[in-house]
Amino acid sequence: MMFRRMNRIGGRLALPLLAALLALAGRPAFADMGFAVVPTQTIYPGEVISAARVEEVEVTNPNLTGDYARSTGEVVGMVSKRTLLPGRIVLVSALRAPYAVTRGSAVRLTFAIGQLAISAGGSPLEDGAVGDVIRVRNTDSGITVSGTVMADGTIQVMAK
Repeated sequence: MMFRRMNRIGGRLALPLLAALLALAGRPAFADMGFAVVPTQTIYPGEVISAARVEEVEVTNPNLTGDYARSTGEVVGMVSKRTLLPGRIVLVSALRAPYAVTRGSAVRLTFAIGQLAISAGGSPLEDGAVGDVIRVRNTDSGITVSGTVMADGTIQVMAK
């Protein structure tokens, strides 16, 4: 069996190649993993999250998976559904949008079809965020209807 000697890397290329390899070896494995949002203090269920109560930290665990918040913009203004502990990542599933209407409050019901627009007073039978479909009782007739919560706090009633 014959062995053939491979050409060695030239002296001019050896030093830059060695420097590049050392730079890559000294770089932490988590450098490109991004950021995660963690509370700075305990946040209890039902509390609105403010920017002063959370911070962004660099992710150091390569095994961290799941749908966790990566920026404070994702969590500020949201409401916690469960207790969030300081230093622990904030899961998106632990947050909900704030309610636009609350159960028992007075709201305006609206219904529009073509040129016809009807408006009446109502009382929600459940809490609802913008875009949620909830049941509402018409305060004049007592009839329960379903409608979509709008951003201005009104309920857009659905046609049957």
